[in-house]
Amino acid sequence: MDAARDDRGGSAIELAILGPLIIILLFGGVQVAALHSARAAALAAAQAAVTVERQHDAEPGDGQPYAEAFLAEVGDWLSDTEVSDPSYSDDQVTYVVSGQALTLVPGVTWHVEQSASGTLERFTTG
Repeated sequence: MDAARDDRGGSAIELAILGPLIIILLFGGVQVAALHSARAAALAAAQAAVTVERQHDAEPGDGQPYAEAFLAEVGDWLSDTEVSDPSYSDDQVTYVVSGQALTLVPGVTWHVEQSASGTLERFTTG
C-alpha cells in the first residue's frame, strides 16, 4: 500500500511538464503549415505572372495584374505582398513575389519570397 501512495500526483506532474511541450509542438506544426501555404501561394502567383508574360503578344508587365489578382483570391496566407516588375534576360522572363506569411506568434514575422521564370515565346526562322 505504501508504494501506491508514493505515486499519487505523478500524472499531474507529468502533465505539467509535458503539456507545454505538446502545445508548442502543436502550434509549431500549424505554423510550419501556414508558412508552407504562404510559399505555395507566392510561387503560384509568380508562375501565373510568368505564364501571361511569356505569351507571344504580351507587353512587358502584363503578368503583374494576374499575380496580384491571384494573391487577392488566395486568402490571408500571404499579406503585404509585392509583385516585382518583370526581369528579362536573353529569352527568359522572371517574376518575384514576396510578402509576410500568416503567423501564430505575435511579434514574429516570416518573410516569404518566391520566383518563377519561363522562356519567352518568339517566332524564329529556320
